[in-house]
Amino acid sequence: MTTPTMVQRLGAELLGTFWLVFGGCGSAVFAAAYLAPNVVAGQSVQLGIGFVGVALAFGLTVMTMAYAVGHVSGAHFNPAVTIGVAVARRFEWRDVPAYVVTQVVGGLLGGLAVWGIARGKDGFGAEGNLAANGFGEHSPGGYSLVAVFVAEALLTAVFVYVILGATDSRAPEGFAPIAIGLALTLIHLVSIPISNTSVNPARSTGVAFFNGAGAPGQLWVFWLAPIFGAAIAGATFHLITGVDRRDRDISGEIEAEDVRVADGVDPDAPR
Repeated sequence: MTTPTMVQRLGAELLGTFWLVFGGCGSAVFAAAYLAPNVVAGQSVQLGIGFVGVALAFGLTVMTMAYAVGHVSGAHFNPAVTIGVAVARRFEWRDVPAYVVTQVVGGLLGGLAVWGIARGKDGFGAEGNLAANGFGEHSPGGYSLVAVFVAEALLTAVFVYVILGATDSRAPEGFAPIAIGLALTLIHLVSIPISNTSVNPARSTGVAFFNGAGAPGQLWVFWLAPIFGAAIAGATFHLITGVDRRDRDISGEIEAEDVRVADGVDPDAPR
């Protein structure tokens, strides 16, 4: 049994965060609203996926990549999640900076890809149209700074609770990515009108600078609120649930003492 190296773990986080931003924000930019002409009726037909489709897209990005690379890196794809599970003592603090930097880079690459493709359409203007997060006049529903902060902190806390519970060794095996993906879908269904839904500083950073229109100046909220919520969840999960698994990390790395190979079996043999 091979333990993933840090380079492999960071590569998995880069890929997963790229896919989250490209798939989630890309669905909002390219497919949320799409008018197709109806030749027969002479009117346009809305074929876009809307809020529900975008919410599902974000959930699917996390679910698919959690299955693809979760066994390598733990499938965080989110600085708030990384910090939350570190607070819960399920992840090594020494690995947090590398994970966070890699996630931000992956998010920026995802945002760059969305921006680059979107510019291929005649008449498209990136400013204000790259699925950025915001409050006040930059909130889809006009929600205030306080409302956005509370929503982002609360929803991120719930997200981290789901992650910590679903990845517990006593949870149904193999279903954690589904639970986590559906949780993120539900979070988006609740909060797209509020803030365009962040709960992930890397997702917000990934498109903010390509979007402009006030998004870079409001980015601090979408770092502070998710991290605050995630830290609360990490600190209280074992108190609320009575499930104290703070000795079991979510990193993709296999501790030597956890590896059990029967006598006479080659530990490096393919399985």
